[in-house]
Amino acid sequence: MTELDRDTRILRFLEHVHPYDSLKREVLTRIASVFIERTVHPGVMIYTAGDLLEGLYLIEHGTVEITDEKGAPVSILHGRNSFGERGLTRDGLAVTHAKATEETRLLMLPADEFHDILQSSKSFARFFDRTRSPGREQRGDLTTQRVADLMARNPISISPETSIQMAAGMMRDTHVSCLAVTHPEHVLAGIVTLRDMTTKAVAGGLGGETPVSQIMTSEPVSLAPSALGSDLLHVMLERKIGHVPVTEGNRLVGVLTQTDLIRFQAISSASMVQEIAEAYTAEEMAKVTVRLPKLLMQLVGAGNRHEVVTRLITDIADSVTRRLLALAEGELGAPPVPYLWLACGSQGRQEQTGVSDQDNCMILDDAVTEADMPYFCALAKFVCDGLDTCGYFYCPGDMMATAERWCQPLKVWKRYFAGWIDKPDPEAQMLASVMFDLRPIGGTHALFDNLQDETLAAARKNTIFVGHMIVNSLKHTPPLGLFRGFATVRSGEHKNELDMKMNGVVPVVDLGRVYALQGGITEVNTRARLEAAEALGTISHSGAHDLLDAYDLIAETRLKRQADEIRAGRKPDNYMPPSDLSDLERSHLRDAFVVVRTMQSAVGQGKGMLS
Repeated sequence: MTELDRDTRILRFLEHVHPYDSLKREVLTRIASVFIERTVHPGVMIYTAGDLLEGLYLIEHGTVEITDEKGAPVSILHGRNSFGERGLTRDGLAVTHAKATEETRLLMLPADEFHDILQSSKSFARFFDRTRSPGREQRGDLTTQRVADLMARNPISISPETSIQMAAGMMRDTHVSCLAVTHPEHVLAGIVTLRDMTTKAVAGGLGGETPVSQIMTSEPVSLAPSALGSDLLHVMLERKIGHVPVTEGNRLVGVLTQTDLIRFQAISSASMVQEIAEAYTAEEMAKVTVRLPKLLMQLVGAGNRHEVVTRLITDIADSVTRRLLALAEGELGAPPVPYLWLACGSQGRQEQTGVSDQDNCMILDDAVTEADMPYFCALAKFVCDGLDTCGYFYCPGDMMATAERWCQPLKVWKRYFAGWIDKPDPEAQMLASVMFDLRPIGGTHALFDNLQDETLAAARKNTIFVGHMIVNSLKHTPPLGLFRGFATVRSGEHKNELDMKMNGVVPVVDLGRVYALQGGITEVNTRARLEAAEALGTISHSGAHDLLDAYDLIAETRLKRQADEIRAGRKPDNYMPPSDLSDLERSHLRDAFVVVRTMQSAVGQGKGMLS
């Protein structure tokens, strides 16, 4: 392989790995050439604690086991995962051991390059900030997870009088390796496992009618839901057991098994992306995306920031889309002319949560002919149908590439944007709001570059259009009521609840879009827009910090609510009863809404900043 081929391969790989994909194209192209490649065989140490680290490692393919100084497991990393940053951001010395557990291909970014990028890229630095901030290290690893986020809820339980034969039949029919034995009111009496069935019942020659109380482990060691994964690992290793009940007081609330731990390690955005990349049908991908709620709950439970959680969730949607495009081309043949698939809405902004429909469109090369259109119609249908199969339901407003309006040549898209800017009627404002959040996903990215630059330049110059966009951004207001209360939904299924989307995050999203227009900012992510607006002086430093803090609190409260719903076995939504919050939480949330309303007032009055 030539050096050019090597650099191109690495560049294409980095384009789909966060946070490298947030870097400017020229930076990404440059660092692709400085990465050092290394192949590590199974069982070989990459480094040990105390070693001087030469750079930041990125797994191209393979598996790496990270353990602490005492050899205790910390995490299992797969393709697209980075490691070694904790040492680099401290004194340059490794604080863990790293060992390849299978044939692994590594890319290493030299330490000096890593530090240069940290200084020049806020998004890159923010991604690795979790390793520099006290108390925020290794947030995704098993040892720091709460037991409540790991355990299987609603465990199958039986009474002490249940016969061994009946218990064995239940284990066979429900495919479980243990049963909890309880007294009335779910009071834990013991636990019976498959091992008990073989070593005590069968080997002991006990009859099938013998009660399970004769073979169960009475008063087994248990953990509270607030215990950590490290507590669980220590109990299992020290006592050589594979099943641990979870209790509140003496009442059973869950059970943890070694299978749960394996499942936890398997649920990561990187492993899901890898599985999607290897899938050959939408149905196969759906078996991966069905784990998204669990991933969201896991990420939130680990204390990750909201922009990290939504970014990783969105990465899955991006991967599904790109894989569907590849499968479509495999079935339909090569496209007759270049095209670009783009996401808009929350996927475009990389802000997807546990509740997402699909919003997408296609830009076609101007060389496209009428004879070519059936190909792109079929391509759009293949991908949109596949996204729906994977849980990204069809857009109620038909904002999809399957609609003729949203699958057009570049010259038509230019007319669209020019028309919306010149005549900003209500529909134009709505469409512009959606389309200003466009982000390329797959295809020829060059089709979008000039369109975005030209549109932003034209929009900034048209003060009438900007004024209309400002008015449009004020339609969604924070849910503030009288006497320091909240304005909740007045009727329907969610009466007396807060809409944490339309009255929570959307007002900030709208503000971020206005600041992007005013400053000519190409970022589409809301938090990135606010940071860029501060850097440009579009918002004052104090105003930006207040708004960022407010946004973080609102977005994280919304995500925590969704995670709680998933944990309780319910489908997540965007609504939350204020009564679910403590007095302190309500006070902080209300203060955050006040900040957003103040910023809306400033923008509405043409001030644009909060001093």
